[in-house]
Amino acid sequence: MSGPTVVTAAVLIIGDEILSGRTQDTNLRDIAKYLGVHGVDLCEARTVPDIMEEIIAALNALRERYDYVITTGGIGPTHDDITADAVAAAFGVELEEHPDILAMMTARWGPELNVARRRMARVPVGGDLVKNPVQGPPGFTIGNVFVLAGVPVIMRGMLEDVGPRLRTGAVVLSRTVRVEGTGEGAIAAPLEAVAKAHPTMSLGSYPFFTEGLYGSNLVLRGRDAGELESTVVELISALTEAGVPGAKEVVAV
Repeated sequence: MSGPTVVTAAVLIIGDEILSGRTQDTNLRDIAKYLGVHGVDLCEARTVPDIMEEIIAALNALRERYDYVITTGGIGPTHDDITADAVAAAFGVELEEHPDILAMMTARWGPELNVARRRMARVPVGGDLVKNPVQGPPGFTIGNVFVLAGVPVIMRGMLEDVGPRLRTGAVVLSRTVRVEGTGEGAIAAPLEAVAKAHPTMSLGSYPFFTEGLYGSNLVLRGRDAGELESTVVELISALTEAGVPGAKEVVAV
């Protein structure tokens, strides 16, 4: 009997502005949440500068290892927007101006459609478009790679066209046990024991300190609802036996 279907993905964030700290990335968080709803595990994220060789190397490594790769950034009109060039090079194909994008851009800009803007019409040969319901040209997909904009609101709009194309897996379920007034040192041993007893599940400790109250949120994640339920009970029992008072499940934190 086979286990739950697992589908994996990685995110490749492209841009000097992210690495310099000038721009704060929020796309990774949004992509992770979106993929989770579709039963796709986000397993890795990398951030690379606007350097052709770096983008190609990272993309080839990720697309070989995971079912899907989503890139963000670097598809605008300026000289440092080289994502399309890098993706084409990684797949060993040429870039071509997509007629649908050109028609869209001509309708919008008319005679103001200059060389810089036409850069955004370039798509690797064999690629398909990813709809952009917000503004500007679409993204594109080739192989198992989806190339999306870096601007968060545009990226989120493009994601809506990515979801239906994904091969989905079993959705990961999550439960949280909250411990207050106790540090991680006291909960480490019972948490480790329960984690070892359930190797297919993920158990993590996330400490908090707010308004004089401290403790940890113990997050349990797995695909089997029955096992998840019993593990929550097992963890609370293990914590109680270890002398950790007040452990309780919470709906949301």
